[in-house]
Amino acid sequence: MDDPILTIDEREAINSGRWFSSLSPSLRHDILRCAYVKRFRDGTLICARGEPPEEWIACAKGAVRVSSTSITGKQITLDYVEPGIWFGDVAILDGDRRTHDAYAHGETTLLCVSKADFKKILGVHVEFSEAMLRLHARRIRQLYGLVEDLNTLPLRARLAKQLLHLVRSYGVTSLSDGSEIRIGLHLAQEELAQLLGASRQRVNQELKAMEREDVIRIEPGGLVVRERDALLRIAAPET
Repeated sequence: MDDPILTIDEREAINSGRWFSSLSPSLRHDILRCAYVKRFRDGTLICARGEPPEEWIACAKGAVRVSSTSITGKQITLDYVEPGIWFGDVAILDGDRRTHDAYAHGETTLLCVSKADFKKILGVHVEFSEAMLRLHARRIRQLYGLVEDLNTLPLRARLAKQLLHLVRSYGVTSLSDGSEIRIGLHLAQEELAQLLGASRQRVNQELKAMEREDVIRIEPGGLVVRERDALLRIAAPET
């Protein structure tokens, strides 16, 4: 499904990414000059745990589901890489193998840079090394934030924060009601539960409670946020 050219929307997703847009025009040019496009159908394996790293990757459309397998053989979803986010650099930098599986979630477009070109750019641009440090520092902050939330916030608040994140990344304003926002990324309740470290039953209970309160609406095709301000209040409970 390879296509050598990004669409206008895909290119905009890459260029508007918070980290990538902070780079100098010269560095962005050198990255894009050697990058190539790959397209994947829903559920296709992109890279597997244990494989040697061959590419540095950015999501341009859709999502990348990062997963692990438990000792019982159950696949567990850990994260979804959204458009504009780069990943796969850790294994290239430390010389080790991939630590997780990555699958396309929905029709997904990736922008890839080979390992050789990644290292070449790293050697040419001092700025790139500093930018990678900032990127990794941001990931560490996010990781600590997730651990803190897991240990200090009730499931209801953590669920609200996750829904707000999905609204920012995949929210589409309803044409029939401008106050409602549809989450474009479809996640099964089991997948949402895995992201939160909770059971599907508990997540279902919280979603139903939010629906009764008219904060969200559950539809066969996904979730609609009806009251974003209410969701914000749930995500930041008073202590």
